[in-house]
Amino acid sequence: MNSNSLPSVGESRNLSLRAGGGAVEAILSAPRKSRQRPGFAVVCHPHPLMGGAMSNKVSYMLASSAQQAGLYALRFNFRGVGTSEGEHDKGFGETDDAIELFEWMQAQMPDAQTVMAGFSFGGYVALGAAARVKPDALVTVAPPFRYFEDRETPQPDCPWLLIHGTDDEVVPYAETASKIETLSPRPRLVTAQGCGHFFHGRLDVVRDAVVPFLDELLQA
Repeated sequence: MNSNSLPSVGESRNLSLRAGGGAVEAILSAPRKSRQRPGFAVVCHPHPLMGGAMSNKVSYMLASSAQQAGLYALRFNFRGVGTSEGEHDKGFGETDDAIELFEWMQAQMPDAQTVMAGFSFGGYVALGAAARVKPDALVTVAPPFRYFEDRETPQPDCPWLLIHGTDDEVVPYAETASKIETLSPRPRLVTAQGCGHFFHGRLDVVRDAVVPFLDELLQA
């Protein structure tokens, strides 16, 4: 696939790509508006051993928000999820796979602006990947910083939007608020009052934070 065969406005394509774990099931969706400079987002889903998949509604909203901001959105299933080959690798192999897919998208769109994004465990993967591939922006929703307890937390070299609900029952908001105080530069924190981990009935909070952030950041 190249830039001449990317999906058209309103289209999505099911893909089978390759990464370190083997075949990767993915969906590439076209932007919903044109931009002077093309761009794309790679979106990572929640923990695969807890039911996470690229169909997760928060991951879908991240992709949809990227499309609304004029970007192509690539969602994919981690190792062992859906038809993706391989086995869960505690985030290490998953991060490598996210990087390979990011680089694959760069090969399709060499001049594109780039975004890494992820929800929960996928936010942890996106953060680790962003520190290595250096996208133009990073978006994470409720990333579990505790996965970095045994090593230094990566520091992305790009603007970073972090969204977290105050009533998160899986990744405590207080842990995130405390952690980002130690980071420099700090991410732009959007505190979602009354939202739980999965943003039930509140997905508009994600959209309303992500779309203007990407519009503002990438319009240049």
